[in-house]
Amino acid sequence: LGAEGIISEFTPLPREISHKWNPKQIGEHLLLKSLTYMVAMPFYSASLIETVQSEIIRDNTGILECVKEGIGRVIGLGVPHSKRLLPLLSLIFPTVLHGVLHYIISSIIQKFVLLILKRKTYSSHLAESTSPVQSMLDAYFPELIANFAASLCSDVILYPLETVLHRLHIQGTRTIIDNTDLGYEVLPINTQYEGMRDCINTIRQEEGVLGFYKGFGAVIIQYTLHAAVLQITKIIYSTLLQN
Repeated sequence: LGAEGIISEFTPLPREISHKWNPKQIGEHLLLKSLTYMVAMPFYSASLIETVQSEIIRDNTGILECVKEGIGRVIGLGVPHSKRLLPLLSLIFPTVLHGVLHYIISSIIQKFVLLILKRKTYSSHLAESTSPVQSMLDAYFPELIANFAASLCSDVILYPLETVLHRLHIQGTRTIIDNTDLGYEVLPINTQYEGMRDCINTIRQEEGVLGFYKGFGAVIIQYTLHAAVLQITKIIYSTLLQN
């Protein structure tokens, strides 16, 4: 958000698309998103390493540790890395591709779901008188449901690309991860991908199509909990409004 705000302030690139949009405006808006992902990429990479690294060897890092590590990644200082570390230039395309596709898919699905929910709400209002409680729910919850659906669909659709992206970012960083298959040992990251295309071909040849979906169970748990929180929030909100 910070990077996008700064870039939009110093460039004519629009942060929002108006209702009377044109292809040029959409192109400039997506260019802003691409530049934002490029600027945030080193810090995203540093924070990704912190989130997957085993607790056994993790130091007590500060809140802004990913900022320091990201700057160190850019200027080539800080934590030692192996020769298998991919340069940031090699990571720009997959990072920007994933970010822009995720934004496009989530935006389209969000607007589509929101349109359907609003039409459904409008039809129900015409069919019968609506209570004040239901009116309040109809005013706030469609946006939450649309955001949930958009995030879920984009994460599921782009999960294979995200798997490739994460493997490329972590390669050569001397990261030690937990063996989640066995649960009682750690594993070093010893991949030697030359780039995005080599990573895709290697995963397909050595692990099959299911190799792109390793860890997908965590996404299922994440969105199951998310849906439960939305439903519980709706029940609590309805109860409070009725009282």
